[in-house]
Amino acid sequence: MTVYDVARRLPAVADLRDLCRSLAMLDAILSPDWESRYYSFGTAWADGEETASMRDGSGDEYSIVFSAAGAYVRGFSHESPMSPYVHDGEPWPGVIDGVPDAFKPFVEEAAFTDEDGVPVVTACLWRETTDEQWHHGTIDFPSDHTDPDGATGLFPLLVDRSPEAYQRFAEDYYEVAVDLEAVSDLYALRPLNQELVSSLNAEVTLADLAQDIAEIGYPQAH
Repeated sequence: MTVYDVARRLPAVADLRDLCRSLAMLDAILSPDWESRYYSFGTAWADGEETASMRDGSGDEYSIVFSAAGAYVRGFSHESPMSPYVHDGEPWPGVIDGVPDAFKPFVEEAAFTDEDGVPVVTACLWRETTDEQWHHGTIDFPSDHTDPDGATGLFPLLVDRSPEAYQRFAEDYYEVAVDLEAVSDLYALRPLNQELVSSLNAEVTLADLAQDIAEIGYPQAH
């Protein structure tokens, strides 16, 4: 899988945002320690901008910026043959070349570049609010690699949006049993109550999650 395949399978921007909030809330419940979480979401990343992120703890990551212009996706696979650190300190040709002006500031964003200002990216997609599909650059991928830009490892839960996919991931990553019905409830953005939280992690209270709920912008019961 490459960004070409991801672009065909990603949902619309609003649906992607909902999915990212669900993933972040699930991880917040399963991993009270923020540093150990895989997925996170921040509604106040910058004025009028929100960001979803993934960090696998081994050097692979993605960031998705949601703004009034649409959504910008940056992925980095540290073992990818398309890494800037393999390719003369420059992003692989085509990866960010077609990024429209509305998202250019995110290409150069300090959080997404290294100390030399090089964009830390191997996979990039974007979708403006007026677009009917996701876009990517025109890329000549290395032919001798099964996952050239790292998309297979970076975006599996964004292209397989089934609760079962998250359950498999979380049981493997957190090494705990994960209640599928509870995952389905969070995928549906059902407001949290203590029973739902406890079905995922008996050691976490709704009060413990108050800050996370606010930061993620997860729906709250009234």
